[in-house]
Amino acid sequence: MIKKLLFILIALLLLPIAMTAQKPTDRERQMWMKEMQQYKNDYISRKLELSEEQKTKFLPIYNRMESEIRKISDQTMRMEREVRKKGDAATDLECEKAAEAQFELKAKEAQIEIKYFKEFKTVLSPRQLLKLKKAERDFSRELMKKHTEKQNKNRHKK
Repeated sequence: MIKKLLFILIALLLLPIAMTAQKPTDRERQMWMKEMQQYKNDYISRKLELSEEQKTKFLPIYNRMESEIRKISDQTMRMEREVRKKGDAATDLECEKAAEAQFELKAKEAQIEIKYFKEFKTVLSPRQLLKLKKAERDFSRELMKKHTEKQNKNRHKK
């Protein structure tokens, strides 16, 4: 759920860019994603109170997990977009496969998280492990709050 919210939030944050005359280049998007990942890494490191040694070990593992989750999420979104683009021309089988992918996404994300949990246990204390999911939720909430504040600020300027 948090991953989905984060993905939606990222999409919402990219919306103003997409609405401008020029679309962001792949390079700009990659730079933005890299900045967001760094911001998230810093946030989680701070919330979990990671030592420098833990950061060095934990963050590469965490980023691999995030990358795997993003990959399956992107594949699912791409499939959904392709079917929606076809509209009424999409076959029932295409619609069913896209819907099935949506429903399976959470289970796949959970499998990835469980796989990485075993690695996290080698670096994080039990208390830090417990704090991790809360830190992820709090990070998503903070991003949503900042996005809402930015939208409200932009509305008042008009």
